[in-house]
Amino acid sequence: MTVLDIHSLDFISRSPEQTRRIGIRLGGLLKAGDLICLQGNLGAGKTTFVQGMAQGWGAFDSVSSPTFVLVNVYRRAGGGQIFHMDAYRIQSAPEAQELDLGSMQGEGPVLIEWADRIEGVLPFDRLWVNFEHVADEQRDLRFRAVGRRHDEILSSLRHSMFGVE
Repeated sequence: MTVLDIHSLDFISRSPEQTRRIGIRLGGLLKAGDLICLQGNLGAGKTTFVQGMAQGWGAFDSVSSPTFVLVNVYRRAGGGQIFHMDAYRIQSAPEAQELDLGSMQGEGPVLIEWADRIEGVLPFDRLWVNFEHVADEQRDLRFRAVGRRHDEILSSLRHSMFGVE
């Protein structure tokens, strides 16, 4: 673990299962209004991470990449929704704005794969996770929080993973 400053965390995941477990920890912290932006090449682990987040959040629906439908919605017992967006096929800012992120955030956490493609239309407050392929099963996960709520999420995640704030 490397803490660059209080707004960031750098972690090397050594397997898809470890990536999923980190996602589970993060998913357990999420609330409506939270925005998790995921960036990384194909096969970097974004969907695996989302599977973990959905599981940690309590989703009972199966998680799959929403590449062709753009947004999947997962439910959990007791109510609530989590939104899983894939921005890979979005071609323009107006197209991204049509998805109405604001209304989604009002109903549940929003997880966006390929968020860098629509960064210009995203709200300022967010947790950015960059996935970089290091070796066959190793990924460098770089977390960067923007805004008070997302700083709190990152601090809680750091504490959950390492016992430090």
